[in-house]
Amino acid sequence: MKKNKGPSSRRAEILQLYQSYAADLPTLPACALLKFLHKEQMELTANEDTAESLIDRYEIEETAIESRSMTFEGFLRYMESKDCCVFNQAHTSVYQDMDQPLSSYFISSSHNTYLTGDQFVGKSHLDAYVCALRKGCRCLEIDCWDGSDMEPVVYHGYTLTTKILFKDVISTVAQHAFEVSAYPVILSLENHCCQEQQEVMAQYLISILGDMLLTAPLDHQAGDLPSPNDLKYKILIKNKKLKLQVKREDTSGAEESAGEGEYEDDDEEEEEDDEDHQTKAKFWSPRKAGSKKKEKVLVAEALSDLVIYTRSVKFISFSHSKDNQNYYENTSMAEMKARKLAKTSGPDFVKHNQKFLTRIYPAGSRTSSSNYNAQEFWNVGSHLVALNFQSLGLPMDLNDGRFQDNGGCGYVLKPAVLMSSERSFDPSCSKQCLKPTHLLLKVISGSNLPNSRTGKALDPFIRVEIHGIPSDSRRKNTHTVKNNSLSPHWDADMNFSISVPELCLIHFCVRDQTGFLSSEFVGQYTLPFTSLKKGYRWVPLRARDGCSLDPASLFVFVWYS
Repeated sequence: MKKNKGPSSRRAEILQLYQSYAADLPTLPACALLKFLHKEQMELTANEDTAESLIDRYEIEETAIESRSMTFEGFLRYMESKDCCVFNQAHTSVYQDMDQPLSSYFISSSHNTYLTGDQFVGKSHLDAYVCALRKGCRCLEIDCWDGSDMEPVVYHGYTLTTKILFKDVISTVAQHAFEVSAYPVILSLENHCCQEQQEVMAQYLISILGDMLLTAPLDHQAGDLPSPNDLKYKILIKNKKLKLQVKREDTSGAEESAGEGEYEDDDEEEEEDDEDHQTKAKFWSPRKAGSKKKEKVLVAEALSDLVIYTRSVKFISFSHSKDNQNYYENTSMAEMKARKLAKTSGPDFVKHNQKFLTRIYPAGSRTSSSNYNAQEFWNVGSHLVALNFQSLGLPMDLNDGRFQDNGGCGYVLKPAVLMSSERSFDPSCSKQCLKPTHLLLKVISGSNLPNSRTGKALDPFIRVEIHGIPSDSRRKNTHTVKNNSLSPHWDADMNFSISVPELCLIHFCVRDQTGFLSSEFVGQYTLPFTSLKKGYRWVPLRARDGCSLDPASLFVFVWYS
């Protein structure tokens, strides 16, 4: 028997499938392959041509090719290929409608993007911006403070985190902004600079970003935000903006030209992360924190002029926003406040997010740069759910899974349930629909799993988690297989009932049983329910840092209805 160069443990399972369709024939004819595609893989659009093109792609034995059939080795190559990955390969490119207003999308967003570690003594580094952008992040945070010699700096205020120059951050963004995605980048400025240094910032933004910087409104549907397509290759500045106070000339309603109006700062905007910086101020400089009120700094006109569609305003209430907020204004709120609103006013939050952009950021108390689970805020349609990209773990795995969709471009269209004007949606209400989706996941086997940190073979089990609205969120484990990293076999059926599948993420996690109640992370893979392929599929595995663990993988059977 020929030695199989690919993962070996699935060979037996795949051979069984092959034989059941080849019957007693020496090779699998195109018509039998087509039957397999229809019946097992649920490739309902497949036809004779599909089967023949698979033979041409994966079969290497001349006699089989000539007789339009497939040997077992060819079938194995097909089953181990991207064509049989659990993630729908059509979703590795942009396939969603990119002509909706920005408020119709989840947007990959980073918090304290400049940090590579914790928030007290961590390093600020330009590489952190490069890494975030390469992961498809489209909203970056820049924490700006006055530096020496009129050079604004970026760091976590009132802490010992290192400082980097604002101009270097902008140069890095200019260089890498559109490396993996053509869609707009939003620079969320947390601005603590004096007016003079803000003017320096504005000059850098204009001179370094050039044509990439959006400096004037576009010609588009009035009253709505422009779409990702409208804003391709553009960089938007999110910051406070001066209000134009226009004086009345006379009772006829004639007004002065805008140029002659008086500017005033938008006093409503709370300093984002204010509580955060107060925490730091108390921690590092008691005298500074004790002062009654920090001096209010106006936004410099030059910087204010660069804020077009992403003007930061203070969130007061959903009814206040409905009556007063403009479509080009957005609000930011800390996770605690957002969590409370999601629980008490879910439908209002969903409605609000249909029109206005909302940014959620981690609590100031998360000094170790830990993350929350973004799913709870995606459930209410929040767009810019910001995470510490440098902190690895489940929250970032889920974020990577969510934004792997739609070609990894950083923009994922929100499901219709979050955008409906007719029906209100409350994620905390468990009865969402009359007919839930039934999902069957059969975890068959694993292949080439990495050994434990001590070099010993694993005692592996698989945990499958569904992350969606609270009533859909579930977790199930297989049994543990002793001392087998190479080819563990579980054959475990898992059944889930899901009422809002279009919001769900499926998280596969391989764990090593290290004690009666203890286990360690080995590898994981996360994908949206809507990207799941039916049938016999393999699941790629990723390390904690998101890197591929190839050739390690799982073999599963997926069915839902």
